[in-house]
Amino acid sequence: MAGQDFVRSLPGGVATGPAAWLKRIHLDPLLLLALLILMSVGLVVLYSAADRSITMVENQASRFGIGILALVIAAQLPLRYYLVWAPVGYLAGVALLVLVLVIGDTAKGAQRWIDLPGLPRFQPSEVMKVLVPMMVAWYLFDRPMPPRLVDLGVALVIIGVPAALVLVQPDLGTSILVAGSGFAVILLAGLSWRWIGGAVAALVLAVPLLWTFVMHDYQKRRVLTLFDPESDPLGAGWNIIQSTTAIGSGGMYGKGMFAGTQSHLHFLPEGHTDFIIAVVGEEFGLVGVAVLLLIYTAIIARGLQLAAQAQHAFQRLLAGALTITFFVYVFVNIGMVSGLLPVVGVPLPLVSYGGTSAITLLGSFGIIMAARSQRSR
Repeated sequence: MAGQDFVRSLPGGVATGPAAWLKRIHLDPLLLLALLILMSVGLVVLYSAADRSITMVENQASRFGIGILALVIAAQLPLRYYLVWAPVGYLAGVALLVLVLVIGDTAKGAQRWIDLPGLPRFQPSEVMKVLVPMMVAWYLFDRPMPPRLVDLGVALVIIGVPAALVLVQPDLGTSILVAGSGFAVILLAGLSWRWIGGAVAALVLAVPLLWTFVMHDYQKRRVLTLFDPESDPLGAGWNIIQSTTAIGSGGMYGKGMFAGTQSHLHFLPEGHTDFIIAVVGEEFGLVGVAVLLLIYTAIIARGLQLAAQAQHAFQRLLAGALTITFFVYVFVNIGMVSGLLPVVGVPLPLVSYGGTSAITLLGSFGIIMAARSQRSR
């Protein structure tokens, strides 16, 4: 009987059991299950990557708890709340980014955090990954699609201001994600391939200017060592060399949990944050990495499906952009750890140790769930 109840609770069956209860509070059972599995895997990997630190695992679990609460709250809010508060949230986020440059905390050469009395230390740039696409979707949803040239220009300004403020912190990785989240909305709004091709050409032409006037020396070294890590094995090339060595040494099935030499002998930099997938590759092998990628694929596929089922243009644009941003998050992290992209300091979502990032990501999935459930309210 229990098995039959479970089957009836799945999509396509009679809505009974836990799935029906979750749907009544506007939560998608499949997406929520995939996220819970991913967070559980993340805590297990973090326990090993952090040298069996219970404190770090407990801290991360508490952040996941706050993130799930944010997800539930975000899923309950009707469309009108996001429409009304999108400009307010965007302007507040930009103000916080300016505040970071004035009084922000500095760590490892970057000024990215705000530590206000009575509030936990947080990173405003992480929140902009949600506020920027929300603002662009708010601006474009009731205008002609594909966007006209004037609308496209306004959207680019909306994207460019926070992306530039994040870039000067400096935080190239987060700046890319903030800009990417906004561009995802423009793409989903039906931007023609002619404009896309022109944008790519303009970006290519702008590379010399970015290299000369925008990028810092350490960022230039990261790009150069991407093509030849051995040219500076003890400096800029160290991260890529150690991460690829860790992944390659894991083989098919890995060395076993707690048995990774690169991570536990501290050759691998930032093993519990940006390079945590190298720990997965070393200790759980190709099979472990494949399982993790399968979970990510399920989350992304379900997110796009929910976005497609939304009936309002604003919600389709926002939910689709947030899902694409999550994909870019995963792609950039794995690309930089495996030596396919420059090291830009992007954590692996819901697996790497981090507070603001995890809470923001989970809250964004609440918005995605709200997009689909809006039609039933």
